[in-house]
Amino acid sequence: MEIEVVKFDNLGRGIGYLDNKIIFIPKTVPGDLVKVKIIKNKKNFLIGKITEIIKPSKLRIKAICPLFNTCGGCDLMHISLSEALDYKLNKVNDILKKNKIDYKVLKIVKSKPYNYRYKITLKIQDGIIGYYESNTHQVVPCSYCYLAKEEINQIIPALKKLNILNGEVTIRVNSKGEILLIINSLDKIANISNLIHDFAIVGIIQNAKCLYGEEYFMENIESYLFKISYNSFFQVNEEICAKLFDLIKDNTLFSHNILDLYCGVGSLSIATNKEAKVLGVEIIPNAIKDANFNKKVNKRDNAEFICANTSDVINKITSQYDTIILDPPRNGVSKEVLTKIKEEKISQIIYVSCDANTLGRDLNYLLDTYEIKEFILLDMFPNTEHVESFCVLNLK
Repeated sequence: MEIEVVKFDNLGRGIGYLDNKIIFIPKTVPGDLVKVKIIKNKKNFLIGKITEIIKPSKLRIKAICPLFNTCGGCDLMHISLSEALDYKLNKVNDILKKNKIDYKVLKIVKSKPYNYRYKITLKIQDGIIGYYESNTHQVVPCSYCYLAKEEINQIIPALKKLNILNGEVTIRVNSKGEILLIINSLDKIANISNLIHDFAIVGIIQNAKCLYGEEYFMENIESYLFKISYNSFFQVNEEICAKLFDLIKDNTLFSHNILDLYCGVGSLSIATNKEAKVLGVEIIPNAIKDANFNKKVNKRDNAEFICANTSDVINKITSQYDTIILDPPRNGVSKEVLTKIKEEKISQIIYVSCDANTLGRDLNYLLDTYEIKEFILLDMFPNTEHVESFCVLNLK
């Protein structure tokens, strides 16, 4: 059947209509006329798959990656970088509007479009290594990822030597080209010595057990030095991460007491005003160990880090804090935590988010007490539908 694509949805999919029913079609562009096969038929919507592009949109460009049409790793490689940036601005503003937030984001910070990722996770299925195909759990073989750093791409073909049949491998690399391999598989790993000889591997971890070297590496971002354990969160794009640190520093110049929730390895805490007292909270023990190391190596004795659940800690805080930093996972911040922040009337909230939908939900709840001072998008994930938001709220 033929479908004309009329717009993008908030997941980077094209939207069309079939018998007045909405149909989502990945890898399409507004203006495309395509033949599709229905792969999911739900009560309120359909999901289609391209079988033929009858007439391409004027916005469509040829994706640099030959796997783009099948691989689920990228969403927007078939439009220009400028069109993708416009899409992300429109997407976030649309989400704000749906959440009844009267604010328009105007600025997005660009990143280089390729070879920017310092971390990728590859699936392994019957010995095939790659990413899942869009809307499936079928692995598309991948020997080169255009989003990943070159050091990652160099080691991908060599992973077959490990003889893993099923599982997944996360590859993390630092700015020195040093590699951490994190393997989740019940298979017995072979030929580790070959990889160690051929690549700058500082650690291999399987099922949370260190098989070789260390469980961490060191990373330099601007003037900061960070220890990052294999299971600790850290931003995947160094260029944008540095700009995020600058935004944190600029917006905490006059802060005195800062509470950093979901602090990870302490990177945002360490990027704050050096004169401020900082308390960082994180639930992952390894991340807190890293954070305590990082405060010493960065000479931030005014910072303290504790391993705890955010919801448990929030009930003990007082209005001594004038700034709170929120950098939660994709599911956002719990209503319990947001309610406590409002009750304590903390002067400033800095909210860093990788999911505009949960950010919009949380802002909707906060904006009866707070107002938006600054809202900037950071293109942390070029060629995908994802975007990082940096939002500063002031108490009314």
